[in-house]
Amino acid sequence: MGCWSAENATKAFLKTMNMGKRATEPNGAEFISALAAGNNAQIMVAACANVADSTSLALVAAAQQTGGRVVCILRGVEQLHLSKMALGTNSSHLEFVVANSQALEMLLPNYYKDADFIAVDCNIQNHEEILGSLQKSRRDKSTIILGYNAFCKESWRSSPLRTQLLPIGEGLLLTTIAAKAKKGTDRGTENRGHWIVKIDKCTGEEHVYRVKSPRRRVVET
Repeated sequence: MGCWSAENATKAFLKTMNMGKRATEPNGAEFISALAAGNNAQIMVAACANVADSTSLALVAAAQQTGGRVVCILRGVEQLHLSKMALGTNSSHLEFVVANSQALEMLLPNYYKDADFIAVDCNIQNHEEILGSLQKSRRDKSTIILGYNAFCKESWRSSPLRTQLLPIGEGLLLTTIAAKAKKGTDRGTENRGHWIVKIDKCTGEEHVYRVKSPRRRVVET
């Protein structure tokens, strides 16, 4: 991921809104698209519980803005056929992979080490184990990990996962994993931060801000 691009984020946001008019109603999709595009994500992966959803379309919009690629992982051949029918011409912008939920625990951390944006549907039965395996993995590059449809499961209330819950759409669990560093070398500055959600008392609109923490040097020994 590169530096934050407000232009990429805005264009991907608007493109996702236009896509949503022809597809199912977005579920926080505009935010997901803006987040991926704004961070200039190049390899994006979406693991869906059923057919490809608005999150997949959101990443397609982001990829069209950044020049990246999108991998959509589905649990079966039936879901693959239904997804292609539902997405129409947009399906040509996705690379489809079929894998069951148990395989995802090994597939995402190991085969997609070069991915810089991974979205996991919390409707997948073992989504916590999948997100946990990603958090423990050593990544080739900094990676944004996103669990979407978090409110569909009550487990987020007592989850041991190190994530931030954003009350957007059906709930988003957000975390970032830093790229692995070579032993004995300076990892440089880690750009940590956190998200703040504010609600406009007059309109009821939710506004999400990312606040960066002061930079600090981190050396792995």
